[in-house]
Amino acid sequence: MLTAGLAKKVTIYVGEDHVYHKQSLYSAILDFLFYRGVSGANVVRGVAGFGADHHMHTTRIEVLTENLPMRIEFIESAEKVEELLPKLSEMAGTGLIEIQDTTVIKPSELSSKKSPHIAGPSVRREGKAKLMRIFVGENDKWHDKPLHKALMESMRANDIAGVTVYEGVLGYGANRRIHRETALNLSHDRPMMLSVVDSEEKLRAYFPILDTMVQQGLVVLSDVDIIKYTHNQQQEGIAQEARQ
Repeated sequence: MLTAGLAKKVTIYVGEDHVYHKQSLYSAILDFLFYRGVSGANVVRGVAGFGADHHMHTTRIEVLTENLPMRIEFIESAEKVEELLPKLSEMAGTGLIEIQDTTVIKPSELSSKKSPHIAGPSVRREGKAKLMRIFVGENDKWHDKPLHKALMESMRANDIAGVTVYEGVLGYGANRRIHRETALNLSHDRPMMLSVVDSEEKLRAYFPILDTMVQQGLVVLSDVDIIKYTHNQQQEGIAQEARQ
């Protein structure tokens, strides 16, 4: 939690059409900051500007462009900024990152709802790994968002190799109540399962975040053998070119 006193103000400048893993770069950076426990961040769209390539970007009709300048800004402690900076530098690509010393006079106050304290990239592997299954309900929420979707976004922001969400048609949990999909009731808090495969180290490092998000559910960790795991180098190259 951000407190009054000395802090760092970080500003990241990117283009509106820059992408990161097929997602808008500014949106991906905002997700990363959110799920890494940054106290707050803002995204502002510019109306005109130019960068290192000296190409003018503007909203004027005669030179209309979609690649308007975007500015992401947040304030955090020096320790937190130092922790986040390597990943932010990698995500920003050809963008600009600026850091200034600042002083927080009055930090923003938390709402009545509790905010979680959210305590790298996939490669080709063969051998031993861990399979984590997370069982939650369709109606479970986290910050007014479906829990299974928030978990998936959180894992992506924390560089978990991959996750698949499965929607159950019938099941029950600790409360012994049947959850089902029927013709008369298409959604009745159906069971949801998230299946994740990664190294034990990466998954256990994610556990503190998982603990803050899952209030009621089941998490199972199993040993698995990875027969073949490939990273699409061609797609990574396309994404890298798009950021330049």
